[in-house]
Amino acid sequence: MTRTDLAGVGTRTIRPRRDATWLVAIAAALWGTDAIFRLPLAQNTAASTVVFAEHVILVLALSPFLLRAFRAFGASPVSIKLAAIGIGVGASAIATVLFTLSFRSGDPITPVVTQKLQPVIAMVGAALLLGERLRPRFAFFAIPALIGAWLLAFPDPTQVSINRINVALLALGAATLWAAGTVLGRLASRTIGPLELTTLRFAFGLPASAAMVAATGSPWWVADLKSTGSVAALALVVGLVAMLLYYRGLRNTAASRATLAELAFPLTASVIGILWFDKVLDGSQWIGVALIVVAVTALSLHEARSRTTAVVDVDERPLVGTSG
Repeated sequence: MTRTDLAGVGTRTIRPRRDATWLVAIAAALWGTDAIFRLPLAQNTAASTVVFAEHVILVLALSPFLLRAFRAFGASPVSIKLAAIGIGVGASAIATVLFTLSFRSGDPITPVVTQKLQPVIAMVGAALLLGERLRPRFAFFAIPALIGAWLLAFPDPTQVSINRINVALLALGAATLWAAGTVLGRLASRTIGPLELTTLRFAFGLPASAAMVAATGSPWWVADLKSTGSVAALALVVGLVAMLLYYRGLRNTAASRATLAELAFPLTASVIGILWFDKVLDGSQWIGVALIVVAVTALSLHEARSRTTAVVDVDERPLVGTSG
């Protein structure tokens, strides 16, 4: 699609983009079923053991594609290689361990609702690494979201409990690493295909999770067949199927937009926490949930409808050149 430039310099070519945000949202909704399997495991099994077992199953399932994935990795520039390694070690292994540890309190809601902060974190990362520039108005959305996270973490916001701090910090650490994974995934997906990137994510996550098992002296496998079944469900449904959809969608979706679609994860998981596990929130925690939901939803609507967005996406700027 072309049109003549008003200044008469040449023509402006708009690169068509397919909307794949819905694929990211479906993947994130699958992540939302995580607590059904992870919460019982977290109560009885070391977090590093659970995550290592997940990665073993995932790498075995993807073993036919390992050679193809590492060929793509070898042909990539250094920045893409570092991004792929960072995704595997940080977003796949360390973040999942932190997320599993956050369930130790028995609260399935706070860890997942805290993930609503991912868009705030990911947009900052996208600005730093991908050139998605943030305007000052971004603070109007980020600050209420941070206040909401505080209220959610502490049922009485004036009484700060060490245990509640641990849950909040663990969940926030996971959110930060997963947000970084979104940004790095967007970067790497420019060069590496969805299947190869998914394979590399878990291939690099496997030795990282093994190192954490060794460092903590945890068992190398879960205790029984039922636990193995739960790990397999985590790995193949919440992990493999979701990640394949996610990277397929991320290839044609800006990081700042993709991370908003990922809100399907905490929304789905919060509903499951209330209906499946009969958990309830205190009054101030509901205010915290409302602040996070409203702030991030408002940011999403603002970015979709405003002519002057809070985030300027470098990948969707018009290109100036000659018509073909």
